[in-house]
Amino acid sequence: MGCDRNCGLIAGAVIGAVLAVFGGILMPVGDLLIQKTIKKQVVLEEGTIAFKNWVKTGTEVYRQFWIFDVQNPQEVMMNSSNIQVKQRGPYTYRVRFLAKENVTQDPEDNTVSFLQPNGAIFEPSLSVGTEADNFTVLNLAVAAASHIYQNQFVQMVLNSLINKSKSSMFQVRTLRELLWGYRDPFLSLVPYPVTTTVGLFYPYNNTADGVYKVFNGKDNISKVAIIDTYKGKRNLSYWESHCDMINGTDAASFPPFVEKSQVLQFFSSDICRSIYAVFESDVNLKGIPVYRFVLPSKAFASPVENPDNYCFCTEKIISKNCTSYGVLDISKCKEGRPVYISLPHFLYASPDVSEPIDGLNPNEEEHRTYLDIEPITGFTLQFAKRLQVNLLTGTIGDEKANMFRSQVTGKINLLGLIEMILLSVGVVMFVAFMISYCACRSKTIK
Repeated sequence: MGCDRNCGLIAGAVIGAVLAVFGGILMPVGDLLIQKTIKKQVVLEEGTIAFKNWVKTGTEVYRQFWIFDVQNPQEVMMNSSNIQVKQRGPYTYRVRFLAKENVTQDPEDNTVSFLQPNGAIFEPSLSVGTEADNFTVLNLAVAAASHIYQNQFVQMVLNSLINKSKSSMFQVRTLRELLWGYRDPFLSLVPYPVTTTVGLFYPYNNTADGVYKVFNGKDNISKVAIIDTYKGKRNLSYWESHCDMINGTDAASFPPFVEKSQVLQFFSSDICRSIYAVFESDVNLKGIPVYRFVLPSKAFASPVENPDNYCFCTEKIISKNCTSYGVLDISKCKEGRPVYISLPHFLYASPDVSEPIDGLNPNEEEHRTYLDIEPITGFTLQFAKRLQVNLLTGTIGDEKANMFRSQVTGKINLLGLIEMILLSVGVVMFVAFMISYCACRSKTIK
């Protein structure tokens, strides 16, 4: 009887030891299995999770606009007083709902090329008004003409045409006209105009961004989604030196196994340059742990503070020998039109930039750009890409969050839970049975 009990206790201890060892072994083996699965599923080729969501995002992506409505146009024109503005918005459009086009794999260099179609659908339920709302804004055609044509005689001719068309420095336009384009009466009088239609984002609908050529990660997972060429080139031809380089991905995803110490580089055709983000905090996004990366103020600093930015400084704006900061002149990539990009309300810009404008209230929480990255896969699950006249936001939907939790995060958490249960139960069984065995053995000896 005593032997049977002792043998049973020893057997229980042995089983516990085996479970504990198995749980311990499963940890590194499980990590290897996770890495192998992730590396397989993030490759941009037919049949992977990444490819399916990369061709056509399942996430609702919106572009939201807040427009600065000028409150004192007559005073500005007559007395050169400070411009008083009132922010109105958001006006929301659904974008990125079209699948990538001309998707072509190149097995020789393990890249995939594509075009990203552009489209925008107005979303009344997410907007404060309609596309017919009116705004008093700068006259885009008049402002552009004086910038493009610097010759004094030509400007005299243009002034007469401006008067003839009854145009002025400010105008009233609907949201739809301002964003997507309208026929300008002044431009219709200009001989040989490039176009008579102007708009902040004209043309947009029925156009496409690209061609992009990115690495598919098949031979090297650390390069997946990184841009090889844009429009057939590795440089932009807008800037000097390293500023002209196309770096990183398009920010929709990054190579897997993202570390907090990394600097994530990405290219944005909206601002005609590459930029970067750094880790800020851990965030729980609908039950999914993500890393929040933000654009640091240093990315917009003057060359005095950040010497790497010297090649973004141009002479077309009053830069005070490149000591002013926070505004980027992108006219070179906008066919010579005077387009300047900043963060909303001139966040991170030098005080002299916003000095002539009343009504600005910059703050980081509302106006900075951030990306929420799932670190294991490298997928961007939520982002806010914010510029002065537009704000592009996207977040993972409930359905996609459920899929992500079940197919990625859930399986990883389940494997980790199994590892810990096996290890814990094994250790407890081993210790308990060994203590019982020793106790029984001591009683038998007595």
